[in-house]
Amino acid sequence: MSAPYPPPYLGDVGEGAPTLLLVHGWGCDGDDWAALLPALAPRHRVLVPDLPGHGRTPPVPAPSGAPNPYAPRALARELAALVERLGAGPVVAVGHSMGGHVVSALAVEHPRLVRSVVTVATGWGGAAHGAPVPRRPAAERAEPEERAEPGNPRRAEDAWALRVVRAACGPGTPPEVRARHERLVAAADAGVLARCREGMYRGGDAFGLRPAARRYLSRRRCPVLAVHTSPEAAAWERRLPRHPLSRVELWEGCGHYAHEERPGELAALLEEWCAVTA
Repeated sequence: MSAPYPPPYLGDVGEGAPTLLLVHGWGCDGDDWAALLPALAPRHRVLVPDLPGHGRTPPVPAPSGAPNPYAPRALARELAALVERLGAGPVVAVGHSMGGHVVSALAVEHPRLVRSVVTVATGWGGAAHGAPVPRRPAAERAEPEERAEPGNPRRAEDAWALRVVRAACGPGTPPEVRARHERLVAAADAGVLARCREGMYRGGDAFGLRPAARRYLSRRRCPVLAVHTSPEAAAWERRLPRHPLSRVELWEGCGHYAHEERPGELAALLEEWCAVTA
């Protein structure tokens, strides 16, 4: 039996249809979307949860032998319950990075709750395909300064997560965005980050790596807008079977935190997308 999920911290602002559900990525929190809210809230209800173990939402108890509560399908099930409870569906489900895995699972497993999907810098396939796979180094391969020390067992874990954030930042990433994400992962529960990674890429029902991604994403029946920062990732997604209204946008020269680098551009794109898919 899976453990009960704690009530999520939820930002709930604005009014108007369709409702937008904004889901953050790995090691992030709902404040990632703060710069978009002034543009979106006047015309839409906007739901911004912190996923379990991120931001202001406590971790999920994970009994030994239980299913991974941080796998995208499990997180999507909790978001589906949230949308149902609020009577907010069908939503435009927007996800950054890992959040794109979660909103894709929401569309596949709970289709009546989803009007359309938007993924932002969600890499299907790993580091060679548009997004870094959060991969913790084996202890024997860790840099000497990263190895655990007596009284400081988290040092290697912190360094692993920080390396992922730094690899995700591009030349145009604002210093304050990079610094914020470094602070977030330094404060995060390393076990939560590891289980999220396992759920995306290595669990029995993971669909983060190709060709599992192709099989699973082909089950999304609603329109999908995919914003990529990698030409290769964009080209791969364009080859997926898709809804006639689905499309792929390429933002070259942008880092992984595209929604924070170009919040005004993304807000305008979401408004246009809502109109096209109404």
